[in-house]
Amino acid sequence: MSKTLRVIDIIDGTTVDGPGFRTSVYLAGCNHGCPGCHNPQSWDHAAGRDMSVDEVVEIIDEADFPVTLSGGDPIYQPEAVTELCRRLKQSGRNIWLYTGFCIETLYGREELSELLGLVDVVVDGPYIADQRDTSLLFRGSANQRLIDMRRSTPSEIALWEPEW
Repeated sequence: MSKTLRVIDIIDGTTVDGPGFRTSVYLAGCNHGCPGCHNPQSWDHAAGRDMSVDEVVEIIDEADFPVTLSGGDPIYQPEAVTELCRRLKQSGRNIWLYTGFCIETLYGREELSELLGLVDVVVDGPYIADQRDTSLLFRGSANQRLIDMRRSTPSEIALWEPEW
């Protein structure tokens, strides 16, 4: 039996949460409380509805796009998100994950080690309204980073670079 995710929405064909057309899965729950957040309705851990990992994978497979996990903050559902990413990687999907945590904090959490190994790019850091910059690629404030997880280690963070 697959684990359960608390999902607010799943949007196919979006182009704002990573390169190309993607399926974005917006998960419930965030404790960061960033002033100016573009999605404060996602902060409530009880928002949305329960969906099994199987259900989410079926929707993603039907659209057949790369995947972005956002929210809320997916890190608040680590076991189910890890299972989802494991299943998505088995089908060769590219995965981006947005989080308000800094990657240095995430690397220090043992329960996230498998998840971090499955994700291709982590967009990290809280949204800071004073650092808002609409010219930035795939993020809202200048402190946030696009981290290439394939090239990063806990001691050396590599930033993602577009291939175009």
